[in-house]
Amino acid sequence: MSISSARRWWALALIALAQFMVIMDTSIIGVALPRIQEDLGFSQEDLSWVFNAYVVALGGLLLLGGRLSDLFGARRMFGLGWAVLLVGSAMAGAAGGVGVELAGRAVQGAGAALIAPAALTLLMMLFGGEPRELTKALALYGAAAPAGGTAGVFLGGVITEYASWPWVFYINIPIAVLALAAAPFLMPAGGGSRGSVDVLGALTVTAGLGAVVYAIVRAPEVGWTAAGTWAVLAGGLVLLGVFLAVQARRREPLMPLSIFRTPNLGAANLAQLLLGAAWIPMWFFLNLYLQQVLGYSAFPSGAALVPMTVLIMAGMIVLAPRAIGRFGPKAVTVAGLALLAAGMGWLSLIRPDGSFLVDVLPASLLAALGMSLAFIPSLGTAISAARPEEGGLASGIVNTGYQVGSALGLAAMTAIAAAGGAGEVGNLPALTDGFSAAFVGAGLIALVGAVLAAVTLRTPKPEAASTVERDQVASR
Repeated sequence: MSISSARRWWALALIALAQFMVIMDTSIIGVALPRIQEDLGFSQEDLSWVFNAYVVALGGLLLLGGRLSDLFGARRMFGLGWAVLLVGSAMAGAAGGVGVELAGRAVQGAGAALIAPAALTLLMMLFGGEPRELTKALALYGAAAPAGGTAGVFLGGVITEYASWPWVFYINIPIAVLALAAAPFLMPAGGGSRGSVDVLGALTVTAGLGAVVYAIVRAPEVGWTAAGTWAVLAGGLVLLGVFLAVQARRREPLMPLSIFRTPNLGAANLAQLLLGAAWIPMWFFLNLYLQQVLGYSAFPSGAALVPMTVLIMAGMIVLAPRAIGRFGPKAVTVAGLALLAAGMGWLSLIRPDGSFLVDVLPASLLAALGMSLAFIPSLGTAISAARPEEGGLASGIVNTGYQVGSALGLAAMTAIAAAGGAGEVGNLPALTDGFSAAFVGAGLIALVGAVLAAVTLRTPKPEAASTVERDQVASR
């Protein structure tokens, strides 16, 4: 492969844009949710599916996306992913009802599941042969995630306030067109490889996860003791069991189960799963509290979350690597999850007549600090625990775990919030009680994550503990 230096860095900009967009599409809809609910007729319990439809498809199909990238070429899957994202964005923006909206979000998630692993593969193809440049490229790629989260929160407010909520989806279309036009000129072609696609594995894990989340979200409305609730839940668990059985027997599985014998890999993935299960409900219900209880319109609500997301970005890039170098990844992961739990506990004290400066800002900043400290060391531990030839698989698994945790955590906290009174739109004390219950539940998840990380994570050798810090220092 021969490619000029300048062209490689332009290619990296496009790869970082892909990471930016994948994360932005999870956060940009937050501020728009009340408008979407009003216009399309979502119930309070079903509203979380505007988020879940995306993350379930993304999390369930990430491993398949990585496999397809290996088989058919990363550049081809990168372009296909953008095309699928474009179609899903058009569907979600033009939706006139609940079904089309959720279908569009699921198609968006499927596109993101093709883009994300292909983007990282392309990055390695472009910079993998030069370690010094690779660390710089990975630093820029990693920074694109919190930047996407920040931009999504802010842009969601601006677009919803001054345009209309469909444009939180339509904004993807010109960016996708640009990516499709630029990718053939910037990205290395790269050949595929021989092998089979574990379609059955991808279908069973995605359908199983969707069924479990659906059962939990619908339970408050139809009843926890209803036969339908347990039938759907049991069906989802059976499908997930089939997925594990398929992985154990296939010669070329989507996720070889033997990888979990690697020390620290399973523990770090569990920390990531519980981190997603605690963090995403906090972000979701904080948006609703600002708008439905404090009465913020879309733009002020988005702006109110910017300090939190900026702190996350700074914490991931600056604070976490230094803390890891001094205390080690295990201690920083445990401390981060504990701080996140404390922030959630503080947020649970919200009042119907509260204010942003007293009820939201300090608690959300504490939670954001905890999230930024826990995310980097648990992610780095999961990836570095695997053998070099399994690094791509480990990356796919840890990303999948985080997305699965996000979907299941939000589903469970939505059920808790509804049981606590959040289904009574317009009743501010009841809404506040429901949101407070969700914050308590999410805080308990983070606390359990801290305890389990303290018990299950092993302290790596000094040179392994400082890997993340060395990479960050080398990138400066």
